Formats: sequence, C-alpha cells, structure tokens
Amino acid sequence: MSTPRSAVVLLSGGLDSATALAIARADGYRCHALSVAYGQRHSAELDASVKVARRLGAASHRLIQVNLDLIGGSALTDRAIAVPEGATPGIPITYVPARNTLFLSLAMGLAEVQGAEALYIGVNAVDYSGYPDCRPEFIAAFEKVAQLATRAGVEGGRLKIETPLISLSKAEIIRRGLALGVDFAETVSCYQADAEGHACGRCDSCRLRRDGFAAAGVADPTRYAVT
Repeated sequence: MSTPRSAVVLLSGGLDSATALAIARADGYRCHALSVAYGQRHSAELDASVKVARRLGAASHRLIQVNLDLIGGSALTDRAIAVPEGATPGIPITYVPARNTLFLSLAMGLAEVQGAEALYIGVNAVDYSGYPDCRPEFIAAFEKVAQLATRAGVEGGRLKIETPLISLSKAEIIRRGLALGVDFAETVSCYQADAEGHACGRCDSCRLRRDGFAAAGVADPTRYAVT
C-alpha cells in the first residue's frame, strides 16, 4: 500500500481553521494539526482545537507556545487594550503583528520534518477583519520563502500553501464545513471568550460568525455568554 500524502494544518480552534482541516482530510491528506498559544487573551480556542482535531481525525496534534504578548500592540495580546465592539476604520487593533508570518514559519518547519507536501491555513479575504497577513499576496510571498528556506525546496521539492477558504464568504465556509462533518458548536471564534468558551456576541469575530450562519440559513450553534 502506498503511504498517504501528509499535510500540516494550522488549527486555531475556530470556525475557519476547523473547516480547513476538514477540507485537507477530504483532499486525501494525513493531517498533522498545529495550534499555537501565542499569548492570546484566552485559552478557550486552544481547548476547542483539541476537540476539533480529534473529531476530524488529525493524525497528530501539537501545541507550540510563543509569547507575542511580550511584543503587544494588539487587543488580542495586550489586556490593557480593549477589544472593540463596533466597526473601526482601517486595520483594527485586533490585528496581531507578525502572527501569521510566525504561524506559517512554525508550520513550515513541521512540514519539513514530517515530509509534508502541503500546508493548510484558513485565511479568508472576503468576510474578514482586514488583516494584511490574510491576503493572497502575502500567502504567495510566503510560499516563495518556503521554497528558498527549506532543504526540500533547495533539493527540488515544493511545499504548497493551500488556502481553500481565501475567496469564500463566511456562509460558504459554514456550508462547506457542515458538508464535511464539522461540528461548529465545538469551535470558538470570539476574541474575548470566557474560560468556558462562551462568546461575547459583540466583537467583530462574533459579528462575522453570527452573520455567516444567518446568511447560510443555518441555526447558530455558538454558545453565548449570558448578559
């Protein structure tokens, strides 16, 4: 029997990354999930990633810890900066400097060690908050970095960075995930969820998620905090 192809999947525990993992599995990959504790405001999404990885059949699941909170500059890593609960102009304060660059670098290293030929990340450039490191141009540039920075690339191999959600609306992502068996009740997307994973219902991530379920015509399974 032939050895199945391998992929590394960045798994935050949120709606998008769970769907990306489900798609990678459907594409025939043996998936190594990678989650990152980067100093974010809460660990509920990381707890969710464990459930998601198990349900969707990841071959392995690693948690790497870094401390982007020591850099700060984002409402997601600096508790002195309030998470905005309304529309804000420009790039929002919830943008975490260098986050996706770091995540992709860690995943690239794991992919090289595992002999993986693909790296899946659930970035989206349609229903998103305007982060610069979610754009197709950034992903294309990082794929060139991977070609130059890895032994596999130098020896003629190629690590393909797959962004299956990049051009989908949130409603389309939800429909795709449901078709592939994602239990969105297990996922956590809120920027300021409580310790039990209850969503605030007010932040930008909650708004995008709630509007996505409404547009998809699907009941929202999100567990909201009682206010």
